[in-house]
Amino acid sequence: MAKKLDKIVIIDLEATCWNGPTPEGMVNEIIEIGVCLLDVYTGEITNNRGIIVKPERSVVSEFCTELTTITPELVEKEGITLQEAFRILKKEYETPSRAWASFGAYDMNQIRRQCTDMGIGYPMGPSHINVKTLFALKNKLGHELGMDGALKFLNIPLEGIHHRGIDDANNIAKILWKVLND
Repeated sequence: MAKKLDKIVIIDLEATCWNGPTPEGMVNEIIEIGVCLLDVYTGEITNNRGIIVKPERSVVSEFCTELTTITPELVEKEGITLQEAFRILKKEYETPSRAWASFGAYDMNQIRRQCTDMGIGYPMGPSHINVKTLFALKNKLGHELGMDGALKFLNIPLEGIHHRGIDDANNIAKILWKVLND
């Protein structure tokens, strides 16, 4: 399959989490896939959306809702299966043929882990860009910053709600655009 190098798919996941150890019988699972496309020629950010995913082996805790604003009711009302979410990524964002980026390696590792655990195909292409590391290297920081720290470093205001995939994907795209063009 030929690579499409016109746009980069930006991904930011939110997953079930707890204030303390993971409860017995539960695992961290994706509950939102924040995604957008970054045009590498213009910097335009398009197709920004948050895909809500129903967890199969865990629940959205009160702590998780406080952190992300994602409620059990929202997941029940708008959530789809992870397999359906991956179909959307492949069809609408052409993820198998595009480079993709996330802020750190967590998102890539979480997708791989859930694919393995659930016996489903990996929806992403092989070219992953770790924006967190790339940003630190480009700016000769000697250490990595969090997404909000990188935005502050670049004097870019945080838009939306931090720890909400739809908003974080958009903010990560802005950071990557600056890295690619400075």
